[in-house]
Amino acid sequence: MDGGPGPQDLAGRVASYAVRWPDRDAVIQVRGEHESRITYGELALRARRLASWLAARGAAGRRVVVAVEDGPTAAVAMLGCLLAGAVAVPVPPPSVSRAAALRTAAIVKDAEGLLALTERAYAAELTQSLSLAGLGAMECRAVDAWLPLPATDADEGRDADAGGALDAARGPARPRAGDPALLQYTSGSTSQPRGVMVTHGNLAVTMAAVQEAIGTDADSRIGGCLPLHHDLGLIGQLLHPLWLGATAVLMPPALLVRDPVRWLEEISRHGITAAAAPDSMYARCAAQVTDDRLAGLDLSRWRTAVDAAEPVSGATLLAFAERFATAGFDPAALAVGYGLAEATLLVAVSAPGEAVRGAGRAPVSCGPVRGAEVRVVDPETFEPLPDGSVGEIWLRGPAVTAGYWNRPVQTAETYGRRTAAGEGGFLRTGDLGMLADGELAVTGRLKDVMLVEGAAVHPHDLERVLLDNGRSFVSAAVFAVSEPSAPDRVVVVQEVRPTVRTTPDHLTDTVRRSLADEFGVTPHEVLLVRPGTVRRTTSGKIRRSAVRTMYLRGELRPLYVSGRAGG
Repeated sequence: MDGGPGPQDLAGRVASYAVRWPDRDAVIQVRGEHESRITYGELALRARRLASWLAARGAAGRRVVVAVEDGPTAAVAMLGCLLAGAVAVPVPPPSVSRAAALRTAAIVKDAEGLLALTERAYAAELTQSLSLAGLGAMECRAVDAWLPLPATDADEGRDADAGGALDAARGPARPRAGDPALLQYTSGSTSQPRGVMVTHGNLAVTMAAVQEAIGTDADSRIGGCLPLHHDLGLIGQLLHPLWLGATAVLMPPALLVRDPVRWLEEISRHGITAAAAPDSMYARCAAQVTDDRLAGLDLSRWRTAVDAAEPVSGATLLAFAERFATAGFDPAALAVGYGLAEATLLVAVSAPGEAVRGAGRAPVSCGPVRGAEVRVVDPETFEPLPDGSVGEIWLRGPAVTAGYWNRPVQTAETYGRRTAAGEGGFLRTGDLGMLADGELAVTGRLKDVMLVEGAAVHPHDLERVLLDNGRSFVSAAVFAVSEPSAPDRVVVVQEVRPTVRTTPDHLTDTVRRSLADEFGVTPHEVLLVRPGTVRRTTSGKIRRSAVRTMYLRGELRPLYVSGRAGG
């Protein structure tokens, strides 16, 4: 292969691993008590077949929709697209929910996809969804229709060298750093989903930064339960293990909602060495694990546990480390990460062993910024702020993506910004944070900050305190409702378990008392709702704006509102 694949040639790296380790598991998919697996030898061969099919349809440089579940099929689809020079557009399978079907159709239309890759289980539903969206002429192909392969093909794949496997699909060309690789649509927590244009160079910088930061290698077992249409799920849990030649262990994303302790049980069972999840996942695990289930866990092989995807609480880290110490969990494994799709997943991550320095409500360090330069600026004047001052996080560097697909106005608003000091080329993240001794701490979202009696309050801090109120309470969304010439009114939408044997007044009093004691905040209204009412993104972040909109439109159906019965 003329010296082997370069750092940005992920498909070439996988092909070389197929020769070196043909029988090594590339991906293990957990499905309840059942598992499906694919080796590097099988993955390279099936991806080559798919790439040849895509190349014959002129997919090079075009957008190809990938609507598959986690697992071997997703790996084949993503690698086949990269191998063919196509731009993969990951979307949720249409049957996940009605909202997912609508989102998929909207993304496909926005991305101007050439064709769609899916699985047999979703093919009919995806075709119908596209037809209803006016995209009935788009061809859909079930990737798993290529499986299983005839023995002769498998034998051929094992014997082929890596260069031959690549050349058969795309010729001698290798991807250049500026070539598009993915169109990663944002999760929609802050606005309508937008397609972030990720290049092969962006991916290469991020892969190297992640490896350096958390010490992954070919012997790692990297697991997670975030969906692959989310950047942490796709890049962190699937593409990064494949880039290393390691094994990805993918779990059902529903674990995030239904039973967070199952996530730990799979980490224990599969001997996972590196995994990442949102702060709320760690908090729920610590709060909900029973002594019986704790006794069955062995977390001693978990070397890197990254708390990411939302602002991190030092109290969460300490509670998790203390609760799972008897399961062999090493507190030094905890690391704190910060990133966003516009910066190709990773911005900063602390070294394992340093994360528990944060405590209580103090901002927790995410460590040094990797793959980019950072400035913390005043969000109104754009003046760079000194260390220790909270402002908007701005970034620039090779990990920062090329902009939003087909959205020049929004790209100009977010990318290529200039500070008041005259430095240009920065990405406005919309996140608040501060720098101290070269390390970054994230404090919240600029748009989420509430002004309560003249003080800035971050809603995620209030939501974490509510989570600590006991097993009666599930998730909560806290937001402000503003009126002209009046202070912000704080509203709490609190999920409660339906089997709770206590009065609604007692529950609402507990909410009010905990927020008043901890923050001096008195909610204007407390709504008790059923579990599942609070909307979340694919990574588990609370969609406060969506819940707020439902509240203002009267679309919530509360069980109880403050001191009166709800409908």
